[in-house]
Amino acid sequence: MAGEKILIVDDEKSMCQYLSIMLKKEGYKVKTASDGAKAVKEVSDSNYDAVITDIRMEGMDGIEVLTAVKAIDPNIPVIIMTAYASQKTAIEALNNGAFHYLVKRAAKNDQIKMVIRNALDVHRVKSENKFLKKQLKSKDDFKEIIGKSEEIRKVFTLVDKVADTDSTILVCGESGTGKELIARAIHYRSERASSPFVSINCGALPENLLESELFGHVKGSFTGAIKDKDGLFKVASGGTFFLDEVGETSPAIQVKLLRVLQEREIIPVGGTSPIKVNARLIAATNADLERAVQEDKFRADLYYRLNVIPIVIPPLRHRRDDIPLLVEHFLEKASIKTGDKKSITKEAMTLLTEYEFPGNVRELENIMERAVILQEGEQVDVEDLPDKVRSRTCSRRNLSLDKAQMTLEELEKEYLISVLEETNWQKKKASSILGINASTLYRKIQRYGLERELMNT
Repeated sequence: MAGEKILIVDDEKSMCQYLSIMLKKEGYKVKTASDGAKAVKEVSDSNYDAVITDIRMEGMDGIEVLTAVKAIDPNIPVIIMTAYASQKTAIEALNNGAFHYLVKRAAKNDQIKMVIRNALDVHRVKSENKFLKKQLKSKDDFKEIIGKSEEIRKVFTLVDKVADTDSTILVCGESGTGKELIARAIHYRSERASSPFVSINCGALPENLLESELFGHVKGSFTGAIKDKDGLFKVASGGTFFLDEVGETSPAIQVKLLRVLQEREIIPVGGTSPIKVNARLIAATNADLERAVQEDKFRADLYYRLNVIPIVIPPLRHRRDDIPLLVEHFLEKASIKTGDKKSITKEAMTLLTEYEFPGNVRELENIMERAVILQEGEQVDVEDLPDKVRSRTCSRRNLSLDKAQMTLEELEKEYLISVLEETNWQKKKASSILGINASTLYRKIQRYGLERELMNT
């Protein structure tokens, strides 16, 4: 297609002129650079559809130009031309991502034109596919993350910015805010979207099982290991690995996670040989990891490796404008399950928008599903809402955010106590309301020193 931009890099002025005249006659926009450094700056500052570079130049040679251009934009085709042909340099160029390798004296004009046309065709197809993928992603990625408030839009913007990077992400937020949804949105907007998205809740498994799930094991490494098993890091290779509740990991697991981030390799349980892995890591926590580091409960080096780009999801009480949207969404979702479409009264909606939602979006979804199932009429009304919503309090231990000095952990402790009291300290019921498993709840009870309260009830 005429009008595409081509950069010619050669320290021989005559060669630059020759190629420039030939390609301009074909309708291409051509610019020349007399050395590698200038060429790299040009590619960095402007958009080019192809680069043609000599291999032997003073300063940066053609291989270095190739490497630098690919680092800026991997999709730009780079054609290597040289007067000093050798099999070694040709192989080196192609291994470093060159589109083609041409010998100046041997290459005819028609051959040069054909190689350039092929390179531009490939680049155009890649660019179109990338654009189409972006368009599809922009429509679908956030369909499960409902909200229009300024607070949640900031999160969406940050997701867009980081999606196409390979940086490690730490998603922070209270239980029920939708941390995994954010992780999935990042994955499906990235270049890794066609590869697996693998997730695990680090707080749901005991240490020995978690280690085996993460890193795999070899046959005979422990009782029950009857065959080799790939770990989830290996399963996620090429894609994204989401580690939820990373703050619940043991010191031994933390050491191994640090190795993955530093060396990009794992050693299966019972194994001796490291295995290279290529998975983007997104971790999530509802705990204050910075405080955990200060209290020597979490490794500082791992924390700083995980916290390259933090994404903080606001609790639902900080984005009340989104509550009506979420209510309508969950009403529709529940109605699909039950086959019974329902609306909500203005009075009930008002109560919901005034409620603190300590369990965040997950709590709201549970409330709406319960209301749709139990309500026999066409509308969800005030009396269909739980007592805690009608009284505008979670329990007798109100989680009022007027306590501005309370930390996230202190708020979590208050919420745990309120839910446990509301359920008569029935751990199974409480864990269901909290949206966590029983073992995680038990660890949190231990962490906050609540065992005595449990025994006294």
